[in-house]
Amino acid sequence: MNRAVSLCLLAALLVSGLPALAGKPQQSGTPKHSILRYDTIHRPLVGEGGMVVSQRAIASEVGAQILRQGGNAIDAAVGVGFALAVVLPRAGNIGGGGFMLLHLADTQRTFTIDYRETAPLAANEDVFIDGESGDVDHQAQRASHRSVAVPGTVAGLHHALSKYGTMSLDEVLKPAILLARDGFLMDYDTSSAIATRKAMLSRWKSTEALFFGSNGKAVEPGELFVQPELANTLQKIAEQGIDAFYRGAIARLIVDEMQRHDGLITLQDLASYRVFEREAVTGSYRGYKIASMPPPSSGGIHLIQMLNVLENFPIKKMGLQSAKTMHLLAATMKRAYADRSKHLGDPGFYPVPQAWLTSKEYGNQLAQQIKLASVVPSSEIYPGQAPAEESIDTTHYSVVDQWGNAVSNTYTLNFSFGSGILVPGGGFLLNNEMADFSAKAGVPYAFGLLGGEANSVQPGKRPLSAMTPTMVFKEGKPMLVTGSPGGSRIISTVLQQIINVVDHDLNIAEATHAGRIHHQWFPDQIEVEASVNADSLRILESMGYKVVPSGTMGSLQSIVWRDGRYYGTADPRRPGAGAVGLR
Repeated sequence: MNRAVSLCLLAALLVSGLPALAGKPQQSGTPKHSILRYDTIHRPLVGEGGMVVSQRAIASEVGAQILRQGGNAIDAAVGVGFALAVVLPRAGNIGGGGFMLLHLADTQRTFTIDYRETAPLAANEDVFIDGESGDVDHQAQRASHRSVAVPGTVAGLHHALSKYGTMSLDEVLKPAILLARDGFLMDYDTSSAIATRKAMLSRWKSTEALFFGSNGKAVEPGELFVQPELANTLQKIAEQGIDAFYRGAIARLIVDEMQRHDGLITLQDLASYRVFEREAVTGSYRGYKIASMPPPSSGGIHLIQMLNVLENFPIKKMGLQSAKTMHLLAATMKRAYADRSKHLGDPGFYPVPQAWLTSKEYGNQLAQQIKLASVVPSSEIYPGQAPAEESIDTTHYSVVDQWGNAVSNTYTLNFSFGSGILVPGGGFLLNNEMADFSAKAGVPYAFGLLGGEANSVQPGKRPLSAMTPTMVFKEGKPMLVTGSPGGSRIISTVLQQIINVVDHDLNIAEATHAGRIHHQWFPDQIEVEASVNADSLRILESMGYKVVPSGTMGSLQSIVWRDGRYYGTADPRRPGAGAVGLR
């Protein structure tokens, strides 16, 4: 049995649902937050020496092993990021980008690392406009070489490790290289995703060769999935650092592929890519401090904006999944997503009115517009006027260590498997993040969202995102570390997680498993998961809402600190997710 298969089996055992710490069976009168409880079927994993939660159990075990070796949360987070690039090809990546929220325990500093992809220098506002019709060419925007933005993941993970980690790049990359070179057992979820997207993934010979055998069938569940080209790419990064990716042999592979297919990325684009450290966007909610991602993500601003609105209402008294609560949530979401359409973009190109959008005063104004007994149609809701001065297949993981350092990281290829283009000789998929720009004002872009000038295509610009890596603080320490994939639903998913924990006092497993809703202004409808209370939905329909059944929303990977222990839960909405707690 090779080492990669052994690692898969070990990870499966460690995330089988057994608590990392055992306790006495709960008796009547046992404290509510006791480790083992018998008053709920929803139980988080428990650990005292740290916790790693990600969308793939194998990757979580990689992070936990780094913590066991003495690494800190940043070391583990970088290891998880590279491991997911191997075992979660639909979203984990080195050909995409994302956002990382960090809390350093020794300095009490909370900040972000922006490694979002950027538009190539050859991009412009007309890059996806058909010259004859004037319409947006959605195929080119989402599934062509021109849809690829300059990747930021390798630079972002390296930046975090070199400045705030304690281990070398070679050390944290070893598990990912091993998994790519020796292989891992293909899971049902990934195999199904590959088969479902056969038409897209078969457009390019390099992609087809990796995911489909000589018989044209997707890699089967249980089959050893080996990625030698990706292993070699990761080995080059381990040995040569990020220059291999942005200036060396890997950069040339990317540019050669671009030149063969009318792509936009050049060696200059790759060599000039930069990571930015940004101050976290912060707010408060019922006495807790909230820290999240600032622009070019819209997530943090609108999360805090919505919490400011909801703070005006007695949500706990209104009840979990009551019609009143869901109406309030929908009314709040509509107003935030309306503002998103006008005011959010890359702050290097557009003056985002962040202070106004996240102010308690503006939140109170929006709260006064909400009528609890009736519905205001989206057609009567407009973006607010700022003062003059002013994928769904993404993936998220959360890590905390024994010292109290914490990382909340969300990164993506944008759509599932990104552009579907695998770099020949490199073994990794490229993003289609150019689809996250608004190619034409008033025309919905990725995930049906509306946008305008603030998110227009410009050279070197970072597309607007909904990624919302978030931490909730109590008495200066991270009480909740969370985040989710889900395209436009990310912000509403994280919002409901905070409400479930803070207002409804659910344990992190209960909070994660609870049904979710979503409203993004247009289309004017409430999307609901199947588990949402049917009686409440009938009341909402009687109020005038259009209720639309939805698939699962998001995939929260969350950790709570309480009573001296970490409680972690991997969202069951994505098969194969896992939490690993350390003693």
